[in-house]
Amino acid sequence: MPDRARQRVYVTGIGVVSPIGNEVETAFDALCTGRTAGSILPREGERPEEDAIVAPAEFDPSPVIPRMRARLMPRAGRMAVVAGVDALQHAGWQPEEPELERLGVYLGSALGGAEYLQSEYGGWRAGSRLRPAAVPLIMSNAASAHLSMHTGAKGPVQSWAVACVSSAMALGESFRAVRDGYLERVLAGGTEAQLTRATVTAWQQLGALANAEGEPDRASRPFDSGRTGLVMGEGAAVFLLESEAAVEARGGRPLAEIVGYGAASDAHDLTAPLADGQIRTMRVALEDAGLPPDAIAYLNAHATATIQGDVVECEAIREVFGDHLGSLPVSSSKGAHGHLVGAAGAIEAAWTIEALRQQRIPPTANLESVDPDCALPLLPVEEMPAHGAEYALSNSFAFGGSNAALVFRRV
Repeated sequence: MPDRARQRVYVTGIGVVSPIGNEVETAFDALCTGRTAGSILPREGERPEEDAIVAPAEFDPSPVIPRMRARLMPRAGRMAVVAGVDALQHAGWQPEEPELERLGVYLGSALGGAEYLQSEYGGWRAGSRLRPAAVPLIMSNAASAHLSMHTGAKGPVQSWAVACVSSAMALGESFRAVRDGYLERVLAGGTEAQLTRATVTAWQQLGALANAEGEPDRASRPFDSGRTGLVMGEGAAVFLLESEAAVEARGGRPLAEIVGYGAASDAHDLTAPLADGQIRTMRVALEDAGLPPDAIAYLNAHATATIQGDVVECEAIREVFGDHLGSLPVSSSKGAHGHLVGAAGAIEAAWTIEALRQQRIPPTANLESVDPDCALPLLPVEEMPAHGAEYALSNSFAFGGSNAALVFRRV
């Protein structure tokens, strides 16, 4: 039986696929130096669809995934496998038996195989037959399953589909599994590939997306008085989480430590956020970490650039951090790469860790005129030094009222 004594939990490897780069250190540098992503989603056929701005990720899975296997994987699954393999390489660890039996896979993805959901059912309505692999291509746990099969991980393989907090919760729950002695290691994070015409149009009908006027790579404007909504992005981020004992046993190198995780529900509305739930989530994460609010030296905000969402989050941040706000930099990376939905919490956890590692606070891209209702003392529009920052917090909030926050420590 495993030792149930609490373990420290380290991040030892990070792999990313993102609209601003596919290697964590260089992608973070792109974020800090102002690179932004955005393009117009092509229309399909003769349908009278509105233009939509999206932030796609460019990646080549062929060095990692054989072509025939890739054909049986959804795009989100291919991204997850590429990011997961990169995380193992980044950590300098290649698992072998019996280590594989104590390696779990915990991934978040809000929708699963969106491109096959559109193509298969669209073809069926037009009179075509569904392919035999339709269900495995569409199911939300496909990415987790493919990452497990590709790496040989034989521990628990779990999937979270909790809208925009999916990957943050996957990280938080994997942190608990390792901390409490149930697993030695977990490949944890999230993946999302929703940039199909049908899915994006559904988001447009919800009224959540930025309008398509102006420059596409400037459409995502968190905290800005001119923001018009979110830009949908895609990508993946996967982390190798290891217990302190596992890291020491193999002579590994920690990148950061996860020290706190909080989750709470608004119990309020399917789409409208509530400050109360966000406040409780941040406070639970801080309590779990054993830290006062003034220990946090950087806050990566969820801030999606929606009219209501940014205001509510700023209200919650003010309530939690109070007088400490004068020395707390707050920024949102979604101005650079849009909203990765189920992968958002994971990709933003990667930037939060890099902020501590590189001692660089990333800016909020496209922030020109701060909405008075979003005014916080430190909203950097250019990168700034972190001045010895030790702890950072990353927020993730979702439709359905689910909230999650993670606290990281520099090592």
